[in-house]
Amino acid sequence: MNIQVSTPKTSALVLRVDGLSKQFEMHHLKRTLFAFENIQFELGEGEFILLKGENGAGKSTLLRTLYRSYLPRAGHVFYHTREGIIDLASAADVDIAMLRRREIGFVTQFLNARPRVAAEEVVAEPLRQAGTPHAQALVEARRWLDAFGVKKQLWAAYPSTFSGGEQQKVNLARALILPQRLLLLDEPTASLDRDARRALVDRLTELKAAGVAMIGVFHHPEDVADLIDREIHLKAIRVEDGER
Repeated sequence: MNIQVSTPKTSALVLRVDGLSKQFEMHHLKRTLFAFENIQFELGEGEFILLKGENGAGKSTLLRTLYRSYLPRAGHVFYHTREGIIDLASAADVDIAMLRRREIGFVTQFLNARPRVAAEEVVAEPLRQAGTPHAQALVEARRWLDAFGVKKQLWAAYPSTFSGGEQQKVNLARALILPQRLLLLDEPTASLDRDARRALVDRLTELKAAGVAMIGVFHHPEDVADLIDREIHLKAIRVEDGER
């Protein structure tokens, strides 16, 4: 496993990953799939780390483990919250849910579109949950829908009826409308047109300047070349005949 280990030089620490490992038990095949092992790095405020590696190297799995969608096999993910340090690898589910609402965001190319909920309401929801008045949240939601190129006539429509590309734009507007301290980005540009990709990069540039720490996997890494501070290269672990 080729891992770049580096430490932020000037920015306040947001995340320290120590010895993180993940595997999946494939019981029907009586095999173990090793995603990654002994990942170590640190991330500071306003830093952007790009994850690179071949297909199957565990890039998306690493992001989901940091977000705690997956539990790691070993290691620690020490996150510096506004109240103190918490190990995301072993924290209670209720604490993870709270941090997702307040401090940690996850951006993917897929939208889990709820039926009969307008696009502008979907995008405004994070602001409303944070205490922003409904009318003000809608104004901001419409601004970001426009920025990502969603046609005005679709703002009050249901995203469940949209094309994949339009759903992705709604997803990005929702995920990025409320700045977080830590942002995890999993192929957010995969289905976007050029203008929407440019709008995304502009928003990420704003967030980076505001001190948001980011880790991302990008289908078009050249889009974010000017934002990247460091890279982590993952290498797939080969498993043959059920043995490592």
